[in-house]
Amino acid sequence: MVYKNKKDVSIVYNNHEQKNNKCGKTKCVEVNGIRSDTLTECDNNPVTVDGITRGVVAKIPVVLAELTLQVNLDSIIDLPEPAIEIKDIKKRVKVTQCLLLQNTNVLFIKGFIRKNIDYSTRDCSNSIGICGDLKHCTVDVPFSCTTSLTFNGTAPAPVINNNRQEFEYFRQEDISGPGFADKDKLLSGDLSEFNQLSQEFFNELPYCELIRSRIVDFNEYLNRRKPYYGEVPFEEKEFMEIEEKTVLELTIKVLQKRQVEIPATVVASELDC
Repeated sequence: MVYKNKKDVSIVYNNHEQKNNKCGKTKCVEVNGIRSDTLTECDNNPVTVDGITRGVVAKIPVVLAELTLQVNLDSIIDLPEPAIEIKDIKKRVKVTQCLLLQNTNVLFIKGFIRKNIDYSTRDCSNSIGICGDLKHCTVDVPFSCTTSLTFNGTAPAPVINNNRQEFEYFRQEDISGPGFADKDKLLSGDLSEFNQLSQEFFNELPYCELIRSRIVDFNEYLNRRKPYYGEVPFEEKEFMEIEEKTVLELTIKVLQKRQVEIPATVVASELDC
C-alpha cells in the first residue's frame, strides 16, 4: 500500500491503535513521523598536537600478562515448546569476573555465554510437509574456572600491607604504703591511655581486558520423537532438549596501573643544531 501524504499515514496508525486497544493490547512503539536528511561533508584543518618533551612520570596501565585460556562446557537447554529444527544460534561472551589473586599467579574467571536460539515449530502438517512459526529463545550458559598466569609482561607491584603500632608515654607517680619510702616513685608507662599508629595502603588492583573470543560447539537434539497428534513426513521428529558441548577460548590481557618514568624526547630542531 502506498500512502499519498502524512495524513493517510496518521489515519492508518490511529486505526491500528484503536484495533489494538479493543483487543486489550497496549501500544509499545510510537512513530512521530518519518524523516531522512542527506548530510554534506564538513571541511577540517589538522591542528598541531603539542606534547611534553622534557620527560615526565606518568601513571598508566602496564601489561602484566596476555594469555589464551580454554574452557570446556557441557550443558542441556530445555526449550519451552516442541521444535522441528534449529535455524540459527547467535552467541556472545560476557565475562562478569576476572580477578588476579595478588601474592599468587592464580586468575579467577567467571561469566556466561549468551545464546539466542532461533527454531521452527509445527502448527499444521501432513505426510508431505510442515508449516509453523519461527521463534527464539535466549539463555545464559554460565562458566567459571581458574588458571595459573605466566607474567610475560611486567610482574605486578608488590602488595604493601596495612600495619598498626601501639605506643605509650613515660609516667612518674608518687607511691605510698607499707614497704615504700617517701622518696620512692613509680616509673612506668601510662596505663590510663591507649595510643596507636595505623597505616592503610591502597594498592592498585590488577584488571582484565578481553581481546578475543572463539566458540566451537556441537549441538545435538535429545529425545526426538514423532508428534502425539497429526501426521508429519516420515523423517521429521520433534524435540525439546538440546545438549551443547562447547569449547570456549578467551584471549585476555591483564593490566595494572603503575607509575612509569618517560624520558625526555629530542625535538627535531635540536637535532639540526
